[in-house]
Amino acid sequence: MSGGANLSVTDLRRAARHPVDFPAIVEHFVHGDMHLQVCNLSAHGFMVDNGGQLHRGDRIIIRLPIVGRIEAYVIWTRDNRTGFQFERIIRLDDFVAIIDQLQPNPRLRRSR
Repeated sequence: MSGGANLSVTDLRRAARHPVDFPAIVEHFVHGDMHLQVCNLSAHGFMVDNGGQLHRGDRIIIRLPIVGRIEAYVIWTRDNRTGFQFERIIRLDDFVAIIDQLQPNPRLRRSR
């Protein structure tokens, strides 16, 4: 049996990302609660700019507005930046509501 994440979609980095500045306390299955700074978000995943202690395949649970707790897996790391993929895609209407709440400046939101 192989370890790590078993994800159905392997490369969604081309998905539209929205800039956010969202401090999150996430649950890591080994390290416990961790403070991460989410700097961009898509319906498929997110990136943090302070995830240097995480490794590819690590699993976390993050709490987001609207959708609540959702599991995510580390897909890539580079320096202190870390990219995550959600265990499931966030529905479009929920994602739009999340962006409206996390990015109140309409000039920084992507057009819909």
